Amino acid sequence: MTLADEADVLDRFLRRQVGSADGDVRVHETPAAKVFVGHERVLKIKKPADFGFLDFTTLAKREWAIRRELAFNRETAPDVYRAVHAVVRSASGELGLVDGDRAADDGDVVEWALEMRPFTGPVLADWPERVDGALSERLGREAARLHGRAAISTTPRGAAILDYVLTSNADQLRSLGRKLDQDAVERLIARSREALDALAPLLDRRGEAGLVRPCHGDLHLGNIVVEQDRPILFDCIDFNDALREIDVAYDIAFLLMDLGFRGRPDAANRVLNAWADEAARSLGDAAWESLALLPLSQSMRAAVRVHVSGHGGAEELARALLDTALRHLAPSQPKLFAVGGFSGSGKSTLARALAPRLGSAPGAVTLRSDEIRKRLWGVGPRDRLPKDAYSVGVSQAVYGQMLGAARQCLGAGWAVVLDAAFLKPAERDAAAALGAELGAPFQGLWLQAPPEVLRQRVRNRVDDASDADVAVLEGQLALDVGEMTWRRVDAGRDLDDQVATIVGTS
Repeated sequence: MTLADEADVLDRFLRRQVGSADGDVRVHETPAAKVFVGHERVLKIKKPADFGFLDFTTLAKREWAIRRELAFNRETAPDVYRAVHAVVRSASGELGLVDGDRAADDGDVVEWALEMRPFTGPVLADWPERVDGALSERLGREAARLHGRAAISTTPRGAAILDYVLTSNADQLRSLGRKLDQDAVERLIARSREALDALAPLLDRRGEAGLVRPCHGDLHLGNIVVEQDRPILFDCIDFNDALREIDVAYDIAFLLMDLGFRGRPDAANRVLNAWADEAARSLGDAAWESLALLPLSQSMRAAVRVHVSGHGGAEELARALLDTALRHLAPSQPKLFAVGGFSGSGKSTLARALAPRLGSAPGAVTLRSDEIRKRLWGVGPRDRLPKDAYSVGVSQAVYGQMLGAARQCLGAGWAVVLDAAFLKPAERDAAAALGAELGAPFQGLWLQAPPEVLRQRVRNRVDDASDADVAVLEGQLALDVGEMTWRRVDAGRDLDDQVATIVGTS
């Protein structure tokens, strides 16, 4: 029997294992794997491929990868990944499927298979237009929690990790020849090398500080499924530790780049801000420090997609990704915006709408006082706080934390939007002074609306980090906020018009 005949026999056998008698089976194929999807069962096998960074050419290597895939993905998708099985051939020549731990007792192993359950929701690569704010928020926090609980790598290589990827990308991009503009390829390689050389000390420090961890490694929209509004991360890197044990910033960068490339910079920005807020709980200041790595990291993630697409025959897609990779390396001056106003004036709504339009992709970090207060108190962003969490001393600490984080973000070259009430002149002056100190253009925005509009908005607010109720608002309305030198913004105007005007005059 030829190798092709054996592959065909295995294919038909696996179809029967997951499908009904009428053969109702879907088969998904990638360069390195084949997945057989039935109504109640999924079986996945590795192909005997060798791409340099991946080698499945022997049965032993495929078993190694299959077992790691089960173990690693149970971290984020425990009920999706079920078991490892061996496909065995009996003495009579019949194929059977047995528990992977009993394979030696049941015949000669001819292949290894991973059993999964079918998905009950869409994969995000097929659904990018429906990634709303709530889902973006959950997705960013889920990725940050994965990074926060991951073990610290025992071989923290820092800059060497990205050097390995950059060198591999360069070889692959050059090998595409006339499929790509080789002048653009060489510009990308040179600018990437220049950026990596500048960031190498930071990357090495982060490696020593424990920011290199076993991450997902392949965190793009094609590896995220949504079930009952919950994002589930699956299909992490199992075949190469150099691509899995990476800086957490390089891991989240793939998702940010992918959302932006698919026309969802708003969702990418919301993911970034949710990730940063959640990561600050477990990683501390390293969350803000990560921003300095995002331009190069997103560019390198796009470059990976360039050569994968180019070698796969999608040359137009490869060229578009090459342009994206270059754009991520374009310099951008960090700016500082502050959005203030009474409760219900729409500060967070305006801040979130502004953020994707500012600075490097995917846009500005939004530092919201309500979320910072929850972090300081050690509770989740939607948990309610007692009244003593709003004492003068606590509020001073919140503003101090907010400006401290803004300082780090601006220092990392990143635009910032501060989202807080800013009811005191000293609070507003401190924000403006920070921008002046760091040479970041500053713009303060004061949102205003009639009291009855503010009251109605506060009453209608649900599932939000703010604890302010109508009583809190009434207290604010009774305050003398002092001379208002910030730009006044009518909170009743169309949001898109507001944003266009503000960005156009910044």
